Amino acid sequence: MVERLRRPPAAPAEAPVSDNGERVHGQFPRVRLRRNRRDAWTRRLVAEHRLGVDDLIWPLFVHEGGGPVPVASMPGVERLSLALAVEAAREAADLGIPLLAIFPQIEQALKRPDGSEAIAPNNLVCRAVAAIKRAVPGIGVLCDVALDPFTDHGHDGVIRQGYVANDETVAILCRQAVLQAEAGCDVIAPSDMMDGRVGRVRDALDAAGFEAVRIMSYAAKYASAFFGPFRDAIGSKTNLGLADKKTYQMDPANSDEALREVALDLAEGADMVMVKPGMPYLDIVARVKQRFAMPTFAYQVSGEYAMMKGAALNGWLDHDRVVLETLLAFKRAGADGVLTYFARDAAKLLAKG
Repeated sequence: MVERLRRPPAAPAEAPVSDNGERVHGQFPRVRLRRNRRDAWTRRLVAEHRLGVDDLIWPLFVHEGGGPVPVASMPGVERLSLALAVEAAREAADLGIPLLAIFPQIEQALKRPDGSEAIAPNNLVCRAVAAIKRAVPGIGVLCDVALDPFTDHGHDGVIRQGYVANDETVAILCRQAVLQAEAGCDVIAPSDMMDGRVGRVRDALDAAGFEAVRIMSYAAKYASAFFGPFRDAIGSKTNLGLADKKTYQMDPANSDEALREVALDLAEGADMVMVKPGMPYLDIVARVKQRFAMPTFAYQVSGEYAMMKGAALNGWLDHDRVVLETLLAFKRAGADGVLTYFARDAAKLLAKG
């Protein structure tokens, strides 16, 4: 009897292989990360970071005069009279924005080599702060401590033999900080990058009875090409001319140095620290937050604003989506808040949900 030929048993089908080369058993693929992206409610539920109106600081430019003056290199941004700055503060409060940052355009006739208008008791910054705090006492006000809006050479300090004199400049900054505190400023923000200025400013504020006034230090401020439109807005670009600030602002090549700057400012009494510019320096924001776990802020500077606004006006970018996406990127990097010229726009978009 001829024995029937039997077919050999079929070889078991090999399990599918995932993108990383591992065998995936059962239904392919078992792990589907897209499941949590399927619906809006799920995406909200599992979101790792959130952007809110409490994360926004709105910079305002003030000038002498009765009406708004557009800043040509920053479409949608204007220099405001004191009355209009008060209106903006009321709008900010209504939107829930917690903090305003005040920057002045000083008349050229008032600019001096030593920036003496910075310590004039009734200067533009002090009058703006006082007017805002009278009208909207519940909103926070931040003031830069730096001399560049006030000097006829556009630098952040007093120049001696072609070099910005550190200690002489710091002495003036201390007087400027106390003057701003007397006007009602809540947060003093030394932006000059002089060595040792945070500790000296802290001592000066405390000695004058302003222990409650906070310091947000521009701890890692880089000698960046992204500041150009800001200098247009405050009127220092012409004064600075072809000069640069590389002898006191940080080299964009350095990141370890930023950690040293932040460590020094915190040791000297800074309550909060800032990285400036913002988007090109998200790695610095992340390193600072991870290392020090202190309130850390970023400044989405004028050049960043101008790029996005210009592209949106040309129809190359979706304005609203880009605004919120970039601000969320700061939060993802570790920032506790962002100074941004988009603050009002972002607050309105966030209110819509």
